[in-house]
Amino acid sequence: MSFEWVDSESALAQIVAEILKADRYAIDTEFHREKTYFPKLALVQLKWGKTTALVDPLAVDPRGLGKLFESDVLAVIHAAQQDLEVLRHAALAAPKIIFDCQIAAGFIGYSTPSLATLVQAFKKISMSKGDRLTDWLRRPLTDQQCSYAADDVAHLFDLHDEISRQLKELERSEWVADACRDLVQRPQGPQDPGLAWLKLKEARALKGQSRGVAQSVAKWREEKAMRNDAPPRRVMSDMALLGISQRVPKNVEELATTRGVDDRHLSADSCREIMAAIRDGAKQHVELPNNDVDDVDKWARPALTLITAWIGELARKHKIDATFLATRSDITAFLRKSPDARLVQGWRATLIGDDLNRILNGDVGLSVDRDGHLKLVEASK
Repeated sequence: MSFEWVDSESALAQIVAEILKADRYAIDTEFHREKTYFPKLALVQLKWGKTTALVDPLAVDPRGLGKLFESDVLAVIHAAQQDLEVLRHAALAAPKIIFDCQIAAGFIGYSTPSLATLVQAFKKISMSKGDRLTDWLRRPLTDQQCSYAADDVAHLFDLHDEISRQLKELERSEWVADACRDLVQRPQGPQDPGLAWLKLKEARALKGQSRGVAQSVAKWREEKAMRNDAPPRRVMSDMALLGISQRVPKNVEELATTRGVDDRHLSADSCREIMAAIRDGAKQHVELPNNDVDDVDKWARPALTLITAWIGELARKHKIDATFLATRSDITAFLRKSPDARLVQGWRATLIGDDLNRILNGDVGLSVDRDGHLKLVEASK
């Protein structure tokens, strides 16, 4: 497969100028994040017309792509969520208008399909698996690695064309555009360090002081990981964090004998910071955040179960990935009568919301037919 290797600012500016004249471009990225806190962009694959380019972000400033990303030229991409995060960190921008083939395929009967699955389904071509453990940050890349990377954008235009054709026939094009806009507008990047403790598996089992200490020490770990661009667990293991939270050490000696704590944590600076976090956390009263079920009044919890079941049936009937119809949070917002609930807006209101209101008002009920599918039945007056 032929491609241009872009490793100069002038070459990058030239291809951006060319793509800006097109009506669409395909894009993919390669990145690593195993050894860092923030994702490290290693390669950007672009295709426009019949030209493919591999941009080396180790040789050029990826912010040079910003003008393209902020334009109205459509970016065709597959499984865009991580790519958007990576590009926003490295290039300070990401494509503004996208067509995500994975999301779009969810509206024509596929459930989070891989790129290889779609290429096989629509083009009857088996994509090379390549070396999934490739170190994309190593230079030079081999011809085989470059061809494998270029292959990730080679088929996106064909997928875009075929999926768009089917969406148009089903009158779902705007549904996909809406879902892609939601993805672009979704917050990306690091979460609030104060919420990092909730990622611990045992977080909800902690009580009293231990909960406050877990929040405070996890916040310290997250912020230090961000400053050092290192994975949080390399700053402190979950075992050490939980051990500290459960024991609540009162001095350095107790800290030193806590399971999981090692010499790194006992250096002067780290020890002082950890003990300060422990003292601060022990003073705090921390409540667990409500989950979706907690946010629904007791009377509505059976309705939550019924609505979830009916949405699953609608997803099967219309061959749409159920997660695109409604998430648990969407259902909860609907039951709370939130004015910005997605189930009372746009196409979801028509496809789902009207049925849900009829169910909640007692106008219809749910029954199971002989094939095991749910159906609405008029309530007896």
